[in-house]
Amino acid sequence: MTNKNQKFSNRLKIAFFGLKAAFKEERNFRIQFLIGIAVVFFMVILGLNPLEKSILILTILVVLSLELINSQIEKFLDLIQPELHVKVKIIKDFSAGAVLISALGSIVIGILIFYPYMINFIKQ
Repeated sequence: MTNKNQKFSNRLKIAFFGLKAAFKEERNFRIQFLIGIAVVFFMVILGLNPLEKSILILTILVVLSLELINSQIEKFLDLIQPELHVKVKIIKDFSAGAVLISALGSIVIGILIFYPYMINFIKQ
C-alpha cells in the first residue's frame, strides 16, 4: 500500500517515527529543538502577547522543518552518491544555508520580541 492510500492514523505514526529518528540521529535537530523549548519557556515566564507567541512558534517550526529537510537531502545524497562529489557538496551547502538563514532570522526576531520584555524584567 502506498503512503497516500494509508489511513491518517498510519501516516501520523510514520511522521512521528520520522521525528523520533531525527531526534535520535540528528544532533543539530536536538539542539534546535532544545532552543525552541527554551524560547517557549521564556514566552510563558515573560508573558508575551498572543501575536508575539505566534511569531516565535512559527519561527521555531520553520527552523526545525528546514533542519529536517536539510537532513533528508543530505541522507538522500549520501545514498545515491556515497563518494564526495563537487555538485553534491554544493547541493548540501545550499541546504545548510537555508537552515542558517532561518536560524539567523529567528535569532533576530527573538531579539526584537524579547528585548523589551527582558529590559522590563531586569528593571523590576
